Amino acid sequence: MIKTQIQLPDDLYRRVKHFSAEREWSLAETFRRAVEQFCARYPAEPMKEGEWSLPTPRNLGWKGLNARQLHTAALNDLEPRLP
Repeated sequence: MIKTQIQLPDDLYRRVKHFSAEREWSLAETFRRAVEQFCARYPAEPMKEGEWSLPTPRNLGWKGLNARQLHTAALNDLEPRLP
């Protein structure tokens, strides 16, 4: 195991110290768990440029409507419905 030293702002240190004490963990254990979560959350290698693309939109039932039909349908959705 490697030993290291870090610097924290006073407020963050107090928050982490309190967090650790509530769980009866050492500061070292708290930081190990936090770093494990951080590494699991973010990929090891950043995405290459051009690798991401927009998701394909879902068919929500508006396909084929022109602007006027879409406007009318939206207005109909706003009208109160009587029982």
